Amino acid sequence: MTNRTWSRREFLKTAAVTPLAAAIGPATRGMAPAQSGAKTRVVLIRDRNALDAAGVRNPAVIQKMLDEAVCALLGEKDPVAAWKTLIRPSDIVGIKTNVWRPIDTGEAVEQALKRRIMDAGVTEDRIGLDDRGVLRNPIFQKATALVNARPARTHYWSGMGSCIKNYIMFVPQPWAYHGDACADLARIWSLPPVMDKTRLNVLVMLTPLFHSVGPHNFSRDYVWPYSGILVGRDPVAVDATGFRILQAKRLQHFGEDRPLETSAHHIALADTRHHLGVSDPGRIDLVRLGWQEDIVI
Repeated sequence: MTNRTWSRREFLKTAAVTPLAAAIGPATRGMAPAQSGAKTRVVLIRDRNALDAAGVRNPAVIQKMLDEAVCALLGEKDPVAAWKTLIRPSDIVGIKTNVWRPIDTGEAVEQALKRRIMDAGVTEDRIGLDDRGVLRNPIFQKATALVNARPARTHYWSGMGSCIKNYIMFVPQPWAYHGDACADLARIWSLPPVMDKTRLNVLVMLTPLFHSVGPHNFSRDYVWPYSGILVGRDPVAVDATGFRILQAKRLQHFGEDRPLETSAHHIALADTRHHLGVSDPGRIDLVRLGWQEDIVI
């Protein structure tokens, strides 16, 4: 595959015609539906009060958003009960965050996740929170469970900074996965530090970056207060949904179906080549909760 850019139309067309992803084992190796015609669930929740007028995050609202989203994802009424289906008291849990300075995962999200992991019975000394130091972190070295949380943004090397890409710090040479627009990022999910460990994927879309040019580029002109969070067991389905939101915003902003500077085809290939999860929107059960104004999807 060449390193050309894909438009939103091309991405959706490709995802729609690819064969169904093979059913994989339990835990997170894709969380692909086990039977033909089944769908994988992704929950999108938004709350206009998640951010104040200056863009500062409201921790109480974000906790409520995550609680409602996880309950809807797992079919539970109580958030603690929902988390107890994800995490065991005996687990050692690593929360893989993202610390990119302009838009990070954020303390409000990190602490909301940590609080519920502790509510599920895990003691604080068995919970780690890290990004670039995960390979050296003793908690992550011993982890039996991972929670994957990062912000959504356009990305110079992979097209989109995604939940799939968030695990690139689990390899000693991240640049080794930059070829062909990071086409094979999903391979990382088969490596021992992460394989079969991820219990939840959280794509933070409170203030997504929908356009950038060049490495590490950031402009507040291309950030918008979407005030949303996506959660799912399947990282591919979560990323495919986030990608559609970014592309819809780009169409709205630019007035044309402008392709990304770099293709985000690693998401579709995580499905069709690596069988990590589901990228076809037709096989994703998208649950929309909360604020619906300008939802764009």
